[in-house]
Amino acid sequence: MKNQNVMEKLLEGVAVEWKLLGKVLVRTKGTKITAGEMKVLHKENAPLKIFAGGKTIAFVDFEDIPEKDINREPSIIVKSRGFIEFDYYDKPFSHKNEMWSYHHSKNESINIKFIYYFLKINEPYFQNLGSKMQMPQIATPDTDKFLIPIPCPDNPEKSLEIQSEIVRILDTFTELTAELTAELTARKKQYTYYRDQLLTFEEGQVEWKALGEVCEFANGKGHEKDIVEVGRYIVVNSKFVSTEGKVAKYSDKQICPLFVDDVVIVMSDLPNGKALAKTFIVDVDERYTLNQRIGGISVKNRMTLLPKFLNYFLNRTPQLTKFDNGADQTNLRKDQILAVQIPIPSLAEQSRIVAILDKFDALTNSITEGLPREIELRKKQYEYYREMLLSFPKSGVEA
Repeated sequence: MKNQNVMEKLLEGVAVEWKLLGKVLVRTKGTKITAGEMKVLHKENAPLKIFAGGKTIAFVDFEDIPEKDINREPSIIVKSRGFIEFDYYDKPFSHKNEMWSYHHSKNESINIKFIYYFLKINEPYFQNLGSKMQMPQIATPDTDKFLIPIPCPDNPEKSLEIQSEIVRILDTFTELTAELTAELTARKKQYTYYRDQLLTFEEGQVEWKALGEVCEFANGKGHEKDIVEVGRYIVVNSKFVSTEGKVAKYSDKQICPLFVDDVVIVMSDLPNGKALAKTFIVDVDERYTLNQRIGGISVKNRMTLLPKFLNYFLNRTPQLTKFDNGADQTNLRKDQILAVQIPIPSLAEQSRIVAILDKFDALTNSITEGLPREIELRKKQYEYYREMLLSFPKSGVEA
């Protein structure tokens, strides 16, 4: 592969010196600000980004934060508590004072993003280190004393050239994945639009029946005592349904069997959650067992109602999501589900709608085709090259 040859040539015979991160970069402190103050000061289009733990951020005006606490250099932000990770940011920013960040100041032989990528690949190390605390967290010495590889330390110009080329290659994969992800988001919006159009019927256009008239319903059963690491059956719980089957637990006991074309529905979720009333249609026999707080639905007469059509219509139906008040855990009752009104167009029309939505679903959700597959391949390619480019011989370690 051409890129591989370029990289091998780039790194061939390169000497590497390992240096303490704290000696390579300049560490900066954050600003004293509370979550409440961030919420009050936040303005959607303000120019200064404030980082807190996890995904929490706010945008504020420059005058809201002391000038000494504003970082104006491209920096690596250390999210040091809870879920430990590194972010890169190249615009003015600040962050809460329990966090810290690094920039290279006037060190012209360092590409800050090269070090960011190296720290990013080592996130599991820091996460494991932090997990030893009651509240997962790391301290400044943990990053200050972390060893960073510097290629060609005696030739700053060549060193910067190598670092920059590694960054360019990894940026290319990152940007491609971001573009594909943006396209996927657009496709999902398009899918939602067409789904709503196809499943909206004018008054008198079709017959409507309560779910209880056309389907059988059963509650799942608890599997907590029967979960195993590798088992014969997938336990269908809310996590399994909400992740489109990507996250699963297993059991060797099929306590509550499911069969082909059964539709399952999540009956319990946190306030404003995305799993409530989400559905999944069973694709094979002898593979799934239904967990508690998940409802199992089977169509009584498939000459009247297609299970796939029911699955598409029932998925996150507003007739059930309306029970989420945004404040309390929502627990759907059996009678609420059985009362859902289901449209019954002709079988030919149901088949037409299913065929259209199947195509959209493959493009937006399938991990074996469409954009999700392409994104997954790009991620694996990125990880492959990242490992290759950032694996340096452990020699020349700084004392």
